[in-house]
Amino acid sequence: MSLWQVRDVPFKFQLSDWTLSEASIRMQQRSIGLAEAEDPEAIAIPGKDQLAPGSQGFALRRQPIKEALPRLARTGPFLRYVPLQYQHCYIDLNTSFEEYQKKFSSKTRSTINRKIRKYTEHCNGTLKWHSYRKPDEVQAFFELARAVSKLTYQEKLLDAGLPDTPEFMERARALAAEGKMRAYILFDGERPVSYLYCPVQDEVAIYAFLGYDPSYMHLSVGTVLQWLALEEMFNEGGLRYFDFTEGQSDHKRLFATHQRQCAHVFLVRPTLRNAAILRGHAMMDEFSGWLGRVLDRYGVKAKVRRLLRGHG
Repeated sequence: MSLWQVRDVPFKFQLSDWTLSEASIRMQQRSIGLAEAEDPEAIAIPGKDQLAPGSQGFALRRQPIKEALPRLARTGPFLRYVPLQYQHCYIDLNTSFEEYQKKFSSKTRSTINRKIRKYTEHCNGTLKWHSYRKPDEVQAFFELARAVSKLTYQEKLLDAGLPDTPEFMERARALAAEGKMRAYILFDGERPVSYLYCPVQDEVAIYAFLGYDPSYMHLSVGTVLQWLALEEMFNEGGLRYFDFTEGQSDHKRLFATHQRQCAHVFLVRPTLRNAAILRGHAMMDEFSGWLGRVLDRYGVKAKVRRLLRGHG
């Protein structure tokens, strides 16, 4: 089976979380897994002779890199576009939960424990949560998690909530049947307030979907559920890593035990259309970053972001 999937790769022209327009380029796409990234030298960079019919290039996600790359450059027969460079965060699960906790400072451990106590007190002394791993539990998980996902800004603004298509649920059932699904719900009484969905690939739990009811943000329910889920993963054994996938955030940096410099690297045929999309996307991204810095300088960035996300 080929590691590459031919698909239309979207390029969203955004101001912060607000998508103004979108264009796509048909490419061969693949993601570099954590286990594969342990030997970066073994990851072959494709050449022009490997282009599939109709493909305009290659999209390598989570490509390990040794140093920062220019955003747009010519390399051989391709335009190389690097829209995202980041520290790939992950957790080594090949130890005990007790050992894992030692990575945190005493102040951070105290803060996490205080958040758990605070939420437990909010729930009248009973911390209720549940893990879902079996095929006959998939339906219940999705009904509860979707009730939360509908409330999140990811779904309202970015169309990036937990999918509810029959195909996605069937895939989840197939994973559960193979012992390759980890899913979790945190409750307030009978009300679901946060969810975490992690498919498992090559003994790596993948941080695929996390969401929480925004009215519970002050109770840090996402952090509480993440901590409970990790404790269970450490204690069950059999998992090598917890993969936070692409991008950076304070949440990922807080929980990660390791970071690796990675990038999304697109190698694209230098046609006029492709060059226009890539250059336009780069310019829009730079403008969005500049605007964010200006808003931050005047102390209104957080307020504008809350407005965009519908939190008022």
